[in-house]
Amino acid sequence: MNYQVFAPDNCQTEIVLPASKSISNRALIINALCGDAIPVENLSECDDTRVMKQAFDKGRDTIDIHGAGTAMRFLTAFYAQKQGHECTITGTERMKQRPIKILVDALRSLGAEIRYLEKEGYPPLHILGRKLSGGALSLPGNVSSQYISALLMIAPYMRDGLNLSLTGEPVSVPYIEMTLGIMAHFGVQANRNGNSIQVPAGQYRPAPFRVEPDWSAASYWYEIAALATNAKIKLPGLSVKSLQGDARLAQLFEPIGVSTHVTPDGIELSKSGHTAFSIYECDLTEQPDLAQTLVVTCCLSEIPFRFTGLQTLRIKETDRIAALCDELAKLGYKLSASDNTLEWRGDTVEPQPHPVITTYDDHRMAMAFAPAAFCFPGITIRDIAVVDKSYPHYWDDLRKAGFSLPAQPKGGTTP
Repeated sequence: MNYQVFAPDNCQTEIVLPASKSISNRALIINALCGDAIPVENLSECDDTRVMKQAFDKGRDTIDIHGAGTAMRFLTAFYAQKQGHECTITGTERMKQRPIKILVDALRSLGAEIRYLEKEGYPPLHILGRKLSGGALSLPGNVSSQYISALLMIAPYMRDGLNLSLTGEPVSVPYIEMTLGIMAHFGVQANRNGNSIQVPAGQYRPAPFRVEPDWSAASYWYEIAALATNAKIKLPGLSVKSLQGDARLAQLFEPIGVSTHVTPDGIELSKSGHTAFSIYECDLTEQPDLAQTLVVTCCLSEIPFRFTGLQTLRIKETDRIAALCDELAKLGYKLSASDNTLEWRGDTVEPQPHPVITTYDDHRMAMAFAPAAFCFPGITIRDIAVVDKSYPHYWDDLRKAGFSLPAQPKGGTTP
């Protein structure tokens, strides 16, 4: 199903954000290594976490993680170290195009038995769990941080622990720090010194754990605050002192005219109106999941920008750099792109009279473009169910905030 989206003039609302899927998925892996002694509280209800939970069902020999890239990386490592357990991990056709060779090679070097079932270097995988040796391992720092986190979380159960060296400049470092923070909560204290991380052999200790709200989901409410005529948006439970690197949102949206106010029970967003600069330049190496929200917000706010550090966007749910260029062209914005950069200097093309946004089976495309209704009333978002991957009640929350979302035929209002 598709939605046409109509935005209110003003947005005065309070939104309970979903739990962080990044934290939920890490906590589930570590809790499983503990033997599931104490259930994790406030787990995300999104598809990515749901397939992770299903993967731990006893007797499941084939695990279909659908489009959940985090689950693919984390479960590959988890089952590689689960001695005597044999399973196959597969996913959608898009998942079968997303590379996993670097992680598989790393696990094999530590003693894992993993076989490709179709194309070399890509899922699906057949895994026979073994005790891994551990020891010294070197990885390029510019690979997905999910590879690194997957290895770090199972490292205590390797015979010699893990001494991981990252070569070059690491990307998405906050996600690595998030992993190490959750590991410490469960009793394993790693030592990180620059690009070197040492994890001792040992085991996790069961401990109560509650997942905090998702800062990535908060980004769409920052976008709404930026684009609405007036806005006052309360986000209870959200803390600027967070495990999540995307908490940098508060600083990233300040130049776009959104103020963040800390309250006793969360944060509150309002418009500041301060957007005076010639070009917004920012390195998003550590916050790549915010790129779509920031790019769309800046274009619709007529703020020229140059965002760098986007090298991982090519291998996400879709090629997000290409998708942003194509969909923003429908709205009249001509972007320039390279492998790790997106920029807009004010160049325009003829906008479509009734734009229909293709989501490419990518939840963040749908959620980042829906607020464009402030500038393009009635904009159509295709395949609205894609938001289930991370924010299942996104459309309900938009309605609560005053948006109107009449359903449209599957094909949209225009080809």
